Amino acid sequence: MLNFEEEMTPAANLAGVRMATMEADAVLNNDSKEHDYTIASVSTGRIKVEDKRIINSNADVNQLVPFKYKWAWEKYLAACANHWMPQEVNMSADIALWKNPNGLTDDERRLVMRNLGFFSTADSLAANNISLGTYRHISNPECRQYLLRQAFEEAIHTHSYQYIVESLGMDEGEIFNMYHEVPSIRDKDEFLLPFIDVLTNPAFKTGTPENDQKLLRSLIVFACIMEGLFFYVGFVQILALGRQNKMTGAAEQYQYILRDESMHLNFGVDVINQIKLENPHLWTPAFREEIRGLIQKGVELEYRYAEDTMPRGVLGLNAAMFKEYLRFIANRRCQQIGVDVLYQGATNPFPWMAEMIDLKKEKNFFETRVTEYQTGGALSWD
Repeated sequence: MLNFEEEMTPAANLAGVRMATMEADAVLNNDSKEHDYTIASVSTGRIKVEDKRIINSNADVNQLVPFKYKWAWEKYLAACANHWMPQEVNMSADIALWKNPNGLTDDERRLVMRNLGFFSTADSLAANNISLGTYRHISNPECRQYLLRQAFEEAIHTHSYQYIVESLGMDEGEIFNMYHEVPSIRDKDEFLLPFIDVLTNPAFKTGTPENDQKLLRSLIVFACIMEGLFFYVGFVQILALGRQNKMTGAAEQYQYILRDESMHLNFGVDVINQIKLENPHLWTPAFREEIRGLIQKGVELEYRYAEDTMPRGVLGLNAAMFKEYLRFIANRRCQQIGVDVLYQGATNPFPWMAEMIDLKKEKNFFETRVTEYQTGGALSWD
């Protein structure tokens, strides 16, 4: 299992920097203290664009330019331009509603608490997966630049859930331990952990077809199932509350988080597809079928979570509607990475969500709403 208390050891190849001499390797392993080696003395000098690769690159990872994957740099710039912090959002209306015995129904309160119980630790898992795992194995500096920003955004998201929990005076121990104590939440996390463990294992290295496929599998699970599927029931539920003028502060933060996660998903899909292009031998028919099975399992787990969070209809929603929605989302993920769809004819029962999550809207959002997003201004729920 993933243990975040373990001391991480550096990658043997210094994250893609080519070593010039055996003595340099000895220095990195603290076997020699006779010479002081610098990055400049052991790297290969100026790099060429064609030398860059997403994984297993021989190019010096410390040289950011020239860019090969400009899409990664553009996503980094867009994310930085849309910085926000939870404290910018006014929670006074949420506090008054939560403290009012007649403000929310029991089913609505259950929905909010289950959401916070899942998300409060899910984004911590995401941050640790990036910083302790994915970052070590991606050997391209512009992609790494975005991953650093993404890890910080995951920290902001965890901060946001803590801010909501604290503002509402919830039992922090209850909320933050739901991933141990609530089966529908625990099952999702236990599904994810083996794939996170692959990348965070200090002994794991890419460079063989078997291990490169393990990396690709974990990246797909992380982007397309964790961020691209497991978050969507919660997003719909909290944003539905906001549309009814309930828990508007929490809903505003969730919309900011959804915008961030949409870009995380977009970036992850681009990385996955680029690895496929550069390593076509990994994308075998058997591997593609395995990925379809994992996505199908993700749909089943997220639907169980939907049933648990809303055992009865609430907010004009019910669990059965989420079955169709999750199938629709799963088909999109399949299409984005190039595998056959799982659920022919699945449709979106929540058309109002399209405005918020449709990746085609992403550019328009960044171009026209930067000021509001940076300052945490109120969004329209029409």
